[in-house]
Amino acid sequence: MKIFSTQQLYAADKATIKRQELAPTLLMERAGEQVYNWLHSRMQGEQVPVRIFCGIGNNGGDGLVLGRLLIEGGYKVHTYVVNCSDKRSKNFLSNYDRIKNVSKNWPSLINSEEDFPEINKDDVVVDAIFGIGLNRCMDGWVKELVKLINSSAAFVLAIDMPSGLYADKAIEDSEAVVKANHTLTFQLPKLSFFLPQTGVFTQTWEALNIGLDEQYIQETPAIANYLTKGYLLQWYVPRNKFSHKGDYGHCMVIGGSYGKIGAVHLTTKATLKTGAGLATAYVPLCGYQILQTSLPEAMLLTDKSTNEIQSFPKVEAKFTYAIGMGLGTSKDTTTGFTSFLKEVDTPIVLDADAINILSKNKELHVEI
Repeated sequence: MKIFSTQQLYAADKATIKRQELAPTLLMERAGEQVYNWLHSRMQGEQVPVRIFCGIGNNGGDGLVLGRLLIEGGYKVHTYVVNCSDKRSKNFLSNYDRIKNVSKNWPSLINSEEDFPEINKDDVVVDAIFGIGLNRCMDGWVKELVKLINSSAAFVLAIDMPSGLYADKAIEDSEAVVKANHTLTFQLPKLSFFLPQTGVFTQTWEALNIGLDEQYIQETPAIANYLTKGYLLQWYVPRNKFSHKGDYGHCMVIGGSYGKIGAVHLTTKATLKTGAGLATAYVPLCGYQILQTSLPEAMLLTDKSTNEIQSFPKVEAKFTYAIGMGLGTSKDTTTGFTSFLKEVDTPIVLDADAINILSKNKELHVEI
């Protein structure tokens, strides 16, 4: 699944509107309908108060579409307009007029802290204040509204992305971001969902298909890719019914030292889990009993030294090698590793301390 920048997402909207000959409000209607369907399938008519906080841009327009559909569906809806500027998008204004036609209770304007509603822990809060168009940190009473939402203990559903996040860059103020329990993003996930500084603001997320132009999505290079099970299945090759373990390769995992045998255990187990027919661990003597007990399905060879590997095994063409997990970087280990590199001519994966040794011994780079 591709991840686009903010500008690419805007371009995707424009391409969709042009190629599908849509009015911009119809694309917003699609988005609002998808969010409504998600909510309706879970609430099933329950009269739980739904409080929708709408900004005055297109994300707010999505919230107004949702509010109108929930009202028409018989739900208990409270809609608020976060009136933080005198600039309003055309799509917002169009949907503001439409929601006024289905209810006598028009959206309440929030102009300051005095207008903040009470939010109860049993409410459902929908965050539609800001989407991908946010270009500055929220402050003033808008930030205080975010803090109120975050402290409410209510279930918070973010539309497209939690307000206060940028789609593809870091934030300035963690207190000015809505902490969503769940985010319903449109078509493609946003990079900020996966960064450690920003991913914490949405516990879980789903991508809703709103029919963005597939040609644009396929032809446009992404800034990143999110690998899904469906994507990876294209490389999955079912095994022959009458094959055996010898048909699927033999991996030797070399690593471990005193107190770090667990790293070799995990790596060796992973090689078997991911498809290697055979796996052999090569460890110092201190790892023998641990691995024979914890991972009996793997074979085991040991170095003569007790606490760290000093003499690496003889290179054999039948093996694919994985080296470095918990290995250590002592002088003797480095010497043995250097000799091994000079001999190896089979596939090899270097990790952890193998990389650390390389970083400290630049002359070894020519051996790889």
